[in-house]
Amino acid sequence: MLLTIALILFVLWALGVFAFKVTAGVIHLVLIAALVVGLVQLFRGRRV
Repeated sequence: MLLTIALILFVLWALGVFAFKVTAGVIHLVLIAALVVGLVQLFRGRRV
């Protein structure tokens, strides 16, 4: 689930960079949030 959230945040960041003119601060906040979620997923690993 966290991986899905990270992917969604990354896609939104990419859209903000390439498709829309959004303020730089918002773009960087979304990128940082995606990285944090991705790192949490990486360190937790998959639990069966």
